[in-house]
Amino acid sequence: MKGSINIVKMHSDDWEVVRAIYLEGIATGHATFQKESPSWEEWDLGHNRECRIVARLDGEVVGWAALSPVSGRSVYAGVGEVSVYVSQKHNGKGFGSLLLRSLIEISEQNGFWTLQSSIFPENEGSIKLHKNHGFREMGRRERIGKMDGVWRDTIILERRSRIVGNH
Repeated sequence: MKGSINIVKMHSDDWEVVRAIYLEGIATGHATFQKESPSWEEWDLGHNRECRIVARLDGEVVGWAALSPVSGRSVYAGVGEVSVYVSQKHNGKGFGSLLLRSLIEISEQNGFWTLQSSIFPENEGSIKLHKNHGFREMGRRERIGKMDGVWRDTIILERRSRIVGNH
């Protein structure tokens, strides 16, 4: 990675680039069951406001990460679902690792004790990224959903905080 790299809080002004990166992930067929991007308003409502960040390379957004709640029940308030996306032209340069490490730190500062991710088995890079940051494989959900008429599996990964929720 050359240039000035900053991990900063995501703002609504970042949405168009964040959305474009998300759409790149959707196009791979291995990042999400989603087929289209939501509006900013929908996305904003579905993600924790304190746990959404972007990676900037010389001012340009090259990736993003965010947490969404796994449930509206208060007992799960400290459990978040991870999303990490990096622009295709910047894949493999360490931005995903920077984003995930930063998201973990921010999540703990905001009281999250468990992070989880549901990843298609074909997305080996994302599985490796999560495992490199302390996530462990919890299991495989077989035929959990259909995508373009084809049943897909997901791998469930989880990371327990060593700081939050241990008392």
